[in-house]
This record gives sequence, C-alpha cells and structure tokens, in this order.
Amino acid sequence: MHGLVLASASPRRRELLAQIGITPDRIVAPDVDETPRRLELPRDYARRIALAKAAAVSAPLVLAADTVVAVGRRILPKTETEAEARACLDILSGRRHRVYTAVVLADGSLHPKERLVESVVTFTRLTAADIDGYIACGEWRGKAGGYAIQGEAARFIRFISGSYSGVVGLPLFETAQLLRDGT
Repeated sequence: MHGLVLASASPRRRELLAQIGITPDRIVAPDVDETPRRLELPRDYARRIALAKAAAVSAPLVLAADTVVAVGRRILPKTETEAEARACLDILSGRRHRVYTAVVLADGSLHPKERLVESVVTFTRLTAADIDGYIACGEWRGKAGGYAIQGEAARFIRFISGSYSGVVGLPLFETAQLLRDGT
C-alpha cells in the first residue's frame, strides 16, 4: 500500500499487517497520553486513543489502532510492573472480559475512517502457580490487561468470541476493509 504509515510501535501490529500482505512504508511511534479520563467507557477510550495516534502522525495515509482490555466499565492497564500484571491476572481469573480494538485510517480528510471491534474472552480460573509461571515468562510487559493471547497466555483462554487478531492488537478483517474502501 503506497504511502501507508503505521502509527504504532507494536511489532505485533506489523506482523499482523504482513499476514494480510501489507507492509507500511514507514512506522512511527506516536507520542500520545494514554491516560483514561475519569468515567471514560472502554470503547470510547479505545476510539479516542486510536484517533489521537492517527492525528499525531503527519502523513497522507495513516493507520492507527488501540486495544483495551476491560472488565465491566473498568479499563485494565498496559502492565509495566509485576504487581500490575498480577493484579490484572487476579481480576481476569475465571472471568469473562471484553477486548476493544479501535482502528483508524486517516487520509487527510476531515473525517478519518474507523472501526471498533469488540471481542469477548473468558479465562480459566488461574492458580497461584499459573500466575507465577506467567509472570516469570515476562510476556505481560506492556500488554493491555497483562497478557498476550498469542503467547503463553493462550493456555488460559477457555472461550473467545469475536476477532482473535483484534485481541492480539489489530482486527485484520476490519483493517483490510478500511484499507480497501479508504484508498
């Protein structure tokens, strides 16, 4: 796709795009404050951050995304510490949660094209040993909700409804539609 800039530092998003035959011309990690607003709903937060990422990159064609893990109205953090990851895993243990991924294609027009994909994921009940083992592997760092479904956390997933690639970080069907219709 000529002139496409991916507004993301995520190697997973690059890999997912490659899976559908798309290689961005450039990759730019936008500097966006990702602090949730008071009482902001998870789906609204995902949309706002994806739009902000797209707006932060100056290029004719920008693809941006944001993935949010939520339990009810509660937005779980992108975990940076073991304590955060443990807290997230404790919350997710034995529960159903939602993963929202917003995708934005900005083409210089006043109205970027966007899609919001909602997936439902259910974790099995985690033992202390499960959590300790997952923390030890380290893949929780920087992950929304403290887990990576495409990694070792796959063994904890009892059920998923929606977009697997959306839970990873970029819903491929919706992204392909945006790119097809938006260029």
